[in-house]
Amino acid sequence: MVADAETEAPGPKPPQPATPGYVPQVTPRGPPSSRGALASGGTAPHSGGMGAASGLVREIVAGGALTDPDWRAAFEEVLRETFVPYYYATGPDGDYRRLWRDDPDPRVRDRWRAGVYDDVPLATRVRDGVLVSSSSQPSLMARMLEALDFRDGMTVLEIGTGPGWTAGLLSHRLGERNVTTVDLDRDITDAARAHLAAAGHHPHVVTGDGALGCPEHAPYDRIIATCELPRVPPGWLAQCAPGALVLAPVATGLVRLRVTDASHAAGHFLATPAFFVPLRGATPPPPPAPGLSGVPRRARSDDSFRFLLALCAGQLEAADAYRLWRDEDCPPRERYGMTVGDGGQWAWLDREEGPYGWPFDAPGGDGT
Repeated sequence: MVADAETEAPGPKPPQPATPGYVPQVTPRGPPSSRGALASGGTAPHSGGMGAASGLVREIVAGGALTDPDWRAAFEEVLRETFVPYYYATGPDGDYRRLWRDDPDPRVRDRWRAGVYDDVPLATRVRDGVLVSSSSQPSLMARMLEALDFRDGMTVLEIGTGPGWTAGLLSHRLGERNVTTVDLDRDITDAARAHLAAAGHHPHVVTGDGALGCPEHAPYDRIIATCELPRVPPGWLAQCAPGALVLAPVATGLVRLRVTDASHAAGHFLATPAFFVPLRGATPPPPPAPGLSGVPRRARSDDSFRFLLALCAGQLEAADAYRLWRDEDCPPRERYGMTVGDGGQWAWLDREEGPYGWPFDAPGGDGT
């Protein structure tokens, strides 16, 4: 998923600092006596089971999420450990090391549990040194689920099954018959189906290209993607009920689109950053990020400027993006939006018909 999804092989060096939803830097936290070479950082691990889940929920609530009691109950009762029997943490050399629930070494088991009940994403499937699936950061998932404003009886399509935890949360909240989850890799969907069954849930788990959606169980009131997208696959909209919401990770952000018909949707980005495993399948790769020549040092590390760079990649040179960002008072993420329509897909600042727009599927141009 990533946002939720294994082989033991050297992992890539993380290209950027740890951020909500970004997986490769994940290491479980714990006191110095329990950390060893596989972990680093700060807080005491939770004890495990329902008590550990409640401790994680309290942490998420303290951070401002899980204000909905239905979602709070789901996070307390659908245990993450059921879906993540093992995961990969990065060691000091940057290689992935497996932490397993049933490891014969009790110290490794303790690290496994500490990580499962820490508010971090977990790398759950690595292939030839490349991360292909993960269990998303719990607090980020809580914010995403609440942002979709679910109501009883709604149907939902999840793109990116991963280990199945998000599908389990959705099944708890909506009922398993209303939940469909899709992933490209049969190994991933087979494992997720087993995890879900162990947790007592049997939603529709489909092996297929998430970019194509899943028309056999449509229409959907909500679509949630837990994988990074270069653009929103247009076929998703045709599988939505009128007025449906789509929440998708695009350009290191989360865009929430209101669907008006089978080919039109628009909406703003949420305030939170999000970094997910890329969607695999029939989607083109994103354009390369521009260099930072001509950009002052203070702007280079500013989240709002980095988001603008990602959003208009291939459309603006970094220096031009900096001037726009400066002149528009360093706009935060939620001032940006996105439209999907007959004429293509584009991002915009403040309003759809405003002076700034960047097509996703038309590289080049001046970005205005």
